[in-house]
Amino acid sequence: MPWQPAEVVHQHDVRKLCVSAYHGHKQGCPNHGKKEGCPPKAPLLSDICDPAYPTFVIWNRFEFGEHVARMKELHPQWSDYQLACCLYWQGTARKTLGVQLKEFELFKPVYSVTTCPEGMGVNVTETMKRLGVELEWPPVKYAYQVAVGFVRLPKKKEVIDELPPSTTEG
Repeated sequence: MPWQPAEVVHQHDVRKLCVSAYHGHKQGCPNHGKKEGCPPKAPLLSDICDPAYPTFVIWNRFEFGEHVARMKELHPQWSDYQLACCLYWQGTARKTLGVQLKEFELFKPVYSVTTCPEGMGVNVTETMKRLGVELEWPPVKYAYQVAVGFVRLPKKKEVIDELPPSTTEG
């Protein structure tokens, strides 16, 4: 099954990963501060998730090792970095996750989904470990795309009515 109820590990400092330098990005992820689902615009999941409902993890497993081997056959002169480059595999993997998300939304129509749980303070590695899935960093055999399905807390209504008169005499 591509989704499962899970105890999501909230670890707000995981959002620091978004501004950590990585190959070709000294300032961290270029979506930080720009994309709606990314920090600091994205709310913390723990602030908007209704704990009265189960939280689900939706994921797919991409055959990363097979992809790298196939690319090495096609491009024997490429470096290891080029062979593993996400530009050549992530679109296919995300498409598969998208199909699974559509299926999930048919079964759980009142749920919201985030495809960027780290940006909302979810420690994906620890959450997946609780489901018995060990993520490889960096990926060698498998790469995973992970989303979280949750029910939003109801929005608080503004109090418009005047306060009732005091019932105590004084």
